[in-house]
Amino acid sequence: MPSTHLLIGFGLISLGMVLTPGPNMVYLVSRSICQGRRAGFISLTGVAAGFLFYMVCAALGITALLFAVPFAYDLLRLGGAAYLLYLAWQAIRPGGSSPFQIKRMPKERDRQLFLMGFLTNLLNPKIALLYLALLPQFIDPKGGSVLVQSFSLGLIQICVSLSVNALIVFIAGLVATFLASRPTWIAIQKWIMGTVLVGLSLRLALQARK
Repeated sequence: MPSTHLLIGFGLISLGMVLTPGPNMVYLVSRSICQGRRAGFISLTGVAAGFLFYMVCAALGITALLFAVPFAYDLLRLGGAAYLLYLAWQAIRPGGSSPFQIKRMPKERDRQLFLMGFLTNLLNPKIALLYLALLPQFIDPKGGSVLVQSFSLGLIQICVSLSVNALIVFIAGLVATFLASRPTWIAIQKWIMGTVLVGLSLRLALQARK
């Protein structure tokens, strides 16, 4: 079982990641605004299934493989840092869009909403990065079962992400309306997100392998 300070540290990183713009946020916001909160929450269940898929894959061998294969972890770590810098640039570049700017979507049935939420999360590079490059930093091979540590950290990430995303679904319309009438707040939101992403990128790039 990871120590308390590792769980808190990973929880804070998970919070930073879920608050940064990405496919999940854009999809959930657009779906909630275009089709209502119910559709947003159904889509969120699909996103949750995607989190569970990644957690199980990591716990059942991917994380252990990274410890065993020379240079694999460092390759993912540096590649992940570069990807976070790319996301930071996308957040602050001139003409970049806010995740709370509405993308029109056709209405879908419940099954399709769930499937689209699942696929959006499954194909989200940010989540793959979180489980393949960030999560191994918080696992101590000498600290007990890697499987238990992986599941513990994964459950922390899922709880944090679902809590934040549920709030986003609930207030998406209000936030979109607020930002649409206040362009200065859109700029502030972009720079905050960009700063968080740069900080995560530097932490990832400078983190030494355990």
